[in-house]
Amino acid sequence: MNKDQVEGRVDQVKGKLQEVAGKVMSDEQLKAEGRANQMSGKVQANYGDAKEAIKDKAKDIVDKL
Repeated sequence: MNKDQVEGRVDQVKGKLQEVAGKVMSDEQLKAEGRANQMSGKVQANYGDAKEAIKDKAKDIVDKL
């Protein structure tokens, strides 16, 4: 697991907590920020996943040589 995967998933959890807090407090701005942080975290985690997949594929190619 790389840094982007970890940070992205942490941001997704933080965003979900913000969204829930916004719902509980009837704070539309907090809910929106939470959803935005979740999406940002998902993008970062997906970027980390892609980096990891490329690294694994490159290793497989080098191992076959």
